[in-house]
Parts: sequence; structure tokens; C-alpha cells
Amino acid sequence: MARRTIQERLAQLEAQKKTLQARLGKRERAQDTRRKVLLGALVLQRLETSNDPEFSKRLGDWLRRELPGFLTRDTDKALFTDLIPSSVGQPARVQEAERPESVEVSERAA
Repeated sequence: MARRTIQERLAQLEAQKKTLQARLGKRERAQDTRRKVLLGALVLQRLETSNDPEFSKRLGDWLRRELPGFLTRDTDKALFTDLIPSSVGQPARVQEAERPESVEVSERAA
């Protein structure tokens, strides 16, 4: 069996390097996404079930201030109509009694 040239071996190693870099990048993106989901689930859970009404109020106020500038897509803004006013004049926050009971905190954390 003929030995591969140094150039061929370098090309093979370069291809392996690219494959490993892509795998690492995918893993890092997945971890970043998971962190964001968990942090968001914590924030939503604290808004809904905190035993400290002052904390919930301050957190809600902060989100109402920050979210409109952070969210750029209308589809993203539509996900937070209970926290921020929509472009059609909806109320800034849905009252506790009006919140849907069908959404479980565990579903958001998954």
C-alpha cells in the first residue's frame, strides 16, 4: 500500500479539524440556548408565583421597560403581550385573573 503524501495527510487533518470545530460550535450554541431557556423560565416563574409582591412588581416593571427595546421582530413581541403593550393598543399586562391556566411552568422550562 502506498504511503500518502504529506500534503494529503495535511488535507485530511484539516478536514478533521473543520469537522471537530463544527461539532464544538454546535455544542456551544446548544448550551447557550439551554441557558437562555432556563433563565427565561426562572424569570417567568418568579413573575407568576413569587411570594414577594414588591419583587414581582419591580421585575415586571423592568421587563416592561427593557423588552420593547430588546425585541425587534413583531413575532417575538407577540409572545410577550402580557408584559409589553402591543402595536394595536392592548393593555401592557394581563391581570392575574385573565391569565390562561393552561400553560405550565414546566412546559416553558423544557
